[in-house]
Amino acid sequence: MNYRAPIADFQFLFREVFPIDRLFALAPFSDFDRALTDAVLEEGGRFASEVLAPINQPGDREGAHLSDAGVVVPASFKDAYRRFVADGWNGVSADRAYGGQGLPEVIGAALNEMWQSANLSFALCPLLTQGAIDTLALCANPDQKERYLAKLVTGEWTGTMNLTEPQAGSDLGLIETLAIPKGDHYLVRGQKIFITYGEHDLTENIIHLALARTPDAPAGTRGLTLFIIPRYREAQASGRTKNDVQALSIEHKMGIHASPTCVMGYGQQTGAYAEQLGGLHQGMEHMFIMMNRARLSVGQQGVGIAEQAFQAARDFARNRVQGRDSKTGQDRVAIIKHPDVRRMLLTMAALTEATRALTLWAFYLSDLGRHAESGSERQAADACVALLTPIVKGFATEMAQEVTSLAIQIHGGMGYVEETGVAQLYRDARILTIYEGTTGIQAMDLLGRKLVRDRGQAWSALEAEILRSLDAHEFKVVQHLAEPLRNHVAQLRSVVDEVLRNASHDPYQLGGASYAALMQFGTVLGGWLLARAAAAAARVQSETGAQPFLERKIRIAEFYMGFLLPRADAYAKAARVPSATVMALDDSLI
Repeated sequence: MNYRAPIADFQFLFREVFPIDRLFALAPFSDFDRALTDAVLEEGGRFASEVLAPINQPGDREGAHLSDAGVVVPASFKDAYRRFVADGWNGVSADRAYGGQGLPEVIGAALNEMWQSANLSFALCPLLTQGAIDTLALCANPDQKERYLAKLVTGEWTGTMNLTEPQAGSDLGLIETLAIPKGDHYLVRGQKIFITYGEHDLTENIIHLALARTPDAPAGTRGLTLFIIPRYREAQASGRTKNDVQALSIEHKMGIHASPTCVMGYGQQTGAYAEQLGGLHQGMEHMFIMMNRARLSVGQQGVGIAEQAFQAARDFARNRVQGRDSKTGQDRVAIIKHPDVRRMLLTMAALTEATRALTLWAFYLSDLGRHAESGSERQAADACVALLTPIVKGFATEMAQEVTSLAIQIHGGMGYVEETGVAQLYRDARILTIYEGTTGIQAMDLLGRKLVRDRGQAWSALEAEILRSLDAHEFKVVQHLAEPLRNHVAQLRSVVDEVLRNASHDPYQLGGASYAALMQFGTVLGGWLLARAAAAAARVQSETGAQPFLERKIRIAEFYMGFLLPRADAYAKAARVPSATVMALDDSLI
């Protein structure tokens, strides 16, 4: 299956929608400019299309497997990973002090979307490593940073996130893995499940970040501490020694067959050597650094796999000859001429571009949250990223379910067989709404933590920004896009106000409304960002003349407003349904 990175889309967003020059004006990024980042994107797109995409389907067929020597990934992945590391892709946005290139995080995010598009199973490995890098950079002591960060940044080592256990699921307060103090370290005993790339043969060492509890820890999540557990322990006196860590099995999954999902055993013999990372009993706080990064990145996985599905469906529709043109009467036309096929293709394109803008905007704000010159600007950016994180993760991954399903529909019977590759995309995408917190968990996080906890302040700030932008001069040319958005922003405000009123006296209402509210947020914000792109495209056209790429931006936004934004009306109504509608029926009758 072919893949062509949407470089022009990235460049347009970075030039016209949320200008990256604003980041280049900040001290950490003053060495960079558009020309350099354009070159990085183009080379990254080439790597994705020429190296990663060709091994996606063969990797799916071969899969990962467990042998006597450990977990083995597809042979083609090993060469690709060596090239990935040699070309410096693993540390594009990492700190230069540890061998990274120090580019803005949003550039790394654009590259990450390409990796996910081209080969989701492969790209999961560096995605988890990046999360480990972020967590160590913020929580590790100087000695730990010195020993671990550089090799993770270069990709010589990889990292994992070890959260749940067989009895725990999403309730991490039930974690039983025990860390017993021994001198300057701990010995860990326990079992972790669903550990992506928990073991593999791409690199020798793997750095596991794992939650466990000490013997005197309080019950529940308050008693969890985060630990560094290396596959191999390196010490100057003794050299490298194998830690008491091993993959007990790997899961046989619906999709992402080439990505090993491991059941990990810690301390099966003497106890696994572990170092405390950050404060005692502050594990959940520290793990959320990695988890929130992962949630944004999983949202990008949704965008990436949707882009690949769209490209496959569009190319098929342009070449599949079938049926008659209902207007001209021409016989034997490509199916892209049929209105319902076009509806599906435009739905795929509009949802993909809306969520691309949403995810990249979140990473752009993350750069501002870390590096903006004023404290107030950093604080405002961080608050907006916190609000957007569950929306990005939930909405973009739900979107991927729809888009990959439509790809199969457009292919017809050919999509239902493995030969075309779109069935794999559908299978691979199905995990995205589950790991790193299900859509329901994201929705409850949005309402319970991000809206109720601050009484909607972050949303109020974002709402004001949206309304200001719709009143800006640039939108005068596309007022037909601005007006429906104003109405839907007002509708969203009404739902938020109702959530805030009901939260304290009807918790079931919060739970029952959460999914619909999250989808309403995603639908409205996606429409707003597409409208911003259309307004920018209209402005550039007025300056430079008509261009097909810019015309497409306007038409995609118009399609979204007509066909997809009205979904927000239904979500708003669903968010207001009384909790009894959901909860009144006895469990035995469901």
